[in-house]
Amino acid sequence: MEKEERILVPLDGSKCAESILPQVEDLAKGSKRGVCLLRVVSAHTALSADPIDAEVKVVREAEQYLEGVKDQLQTRGLDVDTHVRYGDDVKEILDHASQKEIDLIAMSTHGRRGIHWLLRGSVAEKVVHQTAKPVLMDRCASLS
Repeated sequence: MEKEERILVPLDGSKCAESILPQVEDLAKGSKRGVCLLRVVSAHTALSADPIDAEVKVVREAEQYLEGVKDQLQTRGLDVDTHVRYGDDVKEILDHASQKEIDLIAMSTHGRRGIHWLLRGSVAEKVVHQTAKPVLMDRCASLS
């Protein structure tokens, strides 16, 4: 039995992250790959009265967001699944890619440099340097 190949697309809810989707759609259709949408979330619970409620809320919001993106891609004929993970962006993306039948990671980057990059780093750049999987990266225009 031939293994099913999938493209992992980490999304953070921004238009920038979603800007990779047209390329993913073309790749998936051309190669008959499935698409795996991933959202990694965390809740800042320091100010929350109930940290568990805060965590549940961000997971539910992420699930709803991914379902909307999934619906759009499925109307275009793509095989799509969604996953929400909780924790550190880079660690969870890499862990998910290694556990699934992922053969490509596709993600957008802001392409920040200078002080912005020093302060925040780049999730996309860290993923590229820490995975053995091929990564398709696209620098998004000034989208938020």
